[in-house]
Amino acid sequence: DARTTHDRLLDAALESFGTKGYDATSLDQLANELGVRKQTILYYHPSKVALLDAVIDRSATELTDALEDAAARSGGGFDRIEAIVRSVFRLAVRRPELLGLLREVTRLGPPASNRILDVFEPMIERATGFLASEMDAGHLRRCDARLLLVSVYSTIVGVATEVEVLRAVGIEPSLRSAAQRRREVIEFLRAALVPD
Repeated sequence: DARTTHDRLLDAALESFGTKGYDATSLDQLANELGVRKQTILYYHPSKVALLDAVIDRSATELTDALEDAAARSGGGFDRIEAIVRSVFRLAVRRPELLGLLREVTRLGPPASNRILDVFEPMIERATGFLASEMDAGHLRRCDARLLLVSVYSTIVGVATEVEVLRAVGIEPSLRSAAQRRREVIEFLRAALVPD
């Protein structure tokens, strides 16, 4: 079934781009893993860049849906931030290749990073507006909402996904350590953001 082959291709490409990186991924290697010819991949996506674009589009939508769902199910103030942190850590454990792809696309820069930013921009605007309104209401400490968003993103994604950095500081990545890191990040953000 062509749909199944295409889904398998996108899944394998996401895994490879998100764990090995774009440069270390080859269409020949993907074809070999999938048990198809390279021409089959090129039938769906005429180049490696086109395949990356398709993986970015699919993954950005999945990430956005997960974060928007977490935000919608939470209350206001810090509860929403905590719900999003929990959602990101859940993704880091269940689908680490998604966050790995996000890191890789950021590293690659334009045009790949612009592509993912186009999908994320409406969510970024809503998040920035939410943070600003929570600051205005006195629920969060006053600061630059966009800079806060970047700082929170960097903290969460870094602590959730930087396996080699964790090992370098003596933390062996596991489900238990992920839960501990999640708790620590939530408490760190609570101390930094919630007024006394």
